Amino acid sequence: MSQFQALQTVTHHGLDEVERIFGGASVIVHRFDGVIERWTAGCEALYGWSRAEAIGAIVHDVLSTEFPEPIENIRRKLRETGIWSGELKHRHKDGHSLFIAARFVCVVMEDTGTLVVLQTNNDITALKQAERDLAQREAHLASILATVPESMVVIDKAGSITAFSAAAERLFGYQAAELKGLNVKQLMPEPYRGAHDGYLSHYMETGERRIIGYGRVVTGLRKDGTLFPMELSVGEAISNRERVFTGFIRDLTSRHRMEEELRQAQKMEAVGQLTGGLAHDFNNLLTVIGGNLEMLEAKLSDPKLINLAREAQLAADDGAKITGQLLAFGRRQALNPKPEDIGRLIDGFSDLLRRTLGERVELHSTVAGAANLALVDASQLQNAILNLALNGRDAMPDGGRLTVEVSRVTLDVDYAAMYPDVRTGEYVLIAVSDTGNGMTDDVKRRAFEPFFTTKAVGAGTGLGLSMVYGFAHQSGGHVQLYSEAAQGTTVRIFLPAQQGAVVPAGPPGTANVALPKGEELVLVVEDDPRVRRVAVSRLKDLGYQVLEAENGTDALALFEQTPEIALVFSDIIMPGSLTGDQLAQAVKERRPDVAVLLTSGYASPEITSGSLLKNASWLKKPYTTPELAVRLRQLLDR
Repeated sequence: MSQFQALQTVTHHGLDEVERIFGGASVIVHRFDGVIERWTAGCEALYGWSRAEAIGAIVHDVLSTEFPEPIENIRRKLRETGIWSGELKHRHKDGHSLFIAARFVCVVMEDTGTLVVLQTNNDITALKQAERDLAQREAHLASILATVPESMVVIDKAGSITAFSAAAERLFGYQAAELKGLNVKQLMPEPYRGAHDGYLSHYMETGERRIIGYGRVVTGLRKDGTLFPMELSVGEAISNRERVFTGFIRDLTSRHRMEEELRQAQKMEAVGQLTGGLAHDFNNLLTVIGGNLEMLEAKLSDPKLINLAREAQLAADDGAKITGQLLAFGRRQALNPKPEDIGRLIDGFSDLLRRTLGERVELHSTVAGAANLALVDASQLQNAILNLALNGRDAMPDGGRLTVEVSRVTLDVDYAAMYPDVRTGEYVLIAVSDTGNGMTDDVKRRAFEPFFTTKAVGAGTGLGLSMVYGFAHQSGGHVQLYSEAAQGTTVRIFLPAQQGAVVPAGPPGTANVALPKGEELVLVVEDDPRVRRVAVSRLKDLGYQVLEAENGTDALALFEQTPEIALVFSDIIMPGSLTGDQLAQAVKERRPDVAVLLTSGYASPEITSGSLLKNASWLKKPYTTPELAVRLRQLLDR
């Protein structure tokens, strides 16, 4: 009540003065019940109602007022404080809407003691429309940033980041909020980082274009410090008289890797043609040498000379073996392919392998299924496996385990997309794995080149893997090498399955049964971006929600932050301090109910870690989508 008594008083003369002074403004004087007593010329211009039409009418009825809060609340505040302000929506006489910033001042008439409201109205319709337009543009930009498939970064004339798309977040590993306001050179390694500001300022001063308007291949820097090749295209626009630069970024990692694989295949093809031709010509020379030595030996009677001739003949025979390996690499050896049961062939060959490997190397052979028929030259296949076994033995000087596995696999379009020389279809897979020293990346790149060897001088010709490579390709298949330094090596030979081979019959109607799907959240952990992308794509096609990480450390952090994860699908061998089996162990310690599925390019999980986690399942690469779908449901439905 004391506040009410503190309201200002006003006379009718005072209201006349207000109307005279502020006649051009939109000022309405109305009683507390809304009856209009004064209506300025500004109100006539703003609302279209004349003074005669307005005086005596209820203001909120005339203007169809829409309040931001109940009218009773506003009246209570006016009684208590004398003032209220806010935004109203009014209607013009012709029907269009107006947005108004209003201020109500409550005063007491001096002669009657009644309450009167002085209402000033400012038209903010244009401002509201501008706000809506801005919000719409911002929503549109946000939609673009969230959905554009290529990474997009927007910077101002100083190089500060103003927008960062969702694809850019995934590519660089940063959240947009981390980079807003920072210089874009944060995403660049040296020397690009040091030169960037100079490039930008030089363009601003001279207009000389170096990147803007052109595409260019540069190197990007992720949050974790890793580098990657990228194609950068930069466009320029003017917004509010300020220059804005938009960069579109395409990750070239996969393309460069595929190009490197293609170059390697082309190089091997060229070297194969060269060595095959040389071996053919050299065989002609060996034929002359060997034939003459045989004829010479027949004419000799001196034992010493006979021994010399025989040694020369043995050397020529060794030369013939080398040329035979060169011909195999060049795919010019004479093959005698016949339908062979590869599993039975390996079983019959295992005794010879054991004797060759010696007592310090354990030999394990596994044959999966009975439909392992392939059209192949059996003797050449045995020779290829023997070469792989000898390489494995030499890589395990202190002993170890050599595993030969035979199975039938289907190589689908996802797998073929990663290896340019592979055709999709049914294959018989022979995987030879050792627990030896493994190979570095440099050695792996040259492993199939003829005469390349890491063995001591005289310990090998460097033609063993070359012969395997040539034999597999000449047989219509291919070879894949998987090795990790200090971990071991797996060489996998894929031979096309024999057409018409007996395939184990599945349950009736299984060919048309839909793949089992799910909706659970799966965490995919894989250091190879191509393999990870294929795995994520397969899981999403099966209906699963997917999170992804490129190493065990990041995966464990993500797992601890995301309690909804139902299954962890991880590679076993990964860079960093946390391998796949260690990650699986950490997951089980924290949440024993979470399923774990491990995968590896080795033929056996024991090759990678010595033992497999008791509560984890294992899926061998390459796996098919049906194999993955079934295994996931087996684990998740337990």
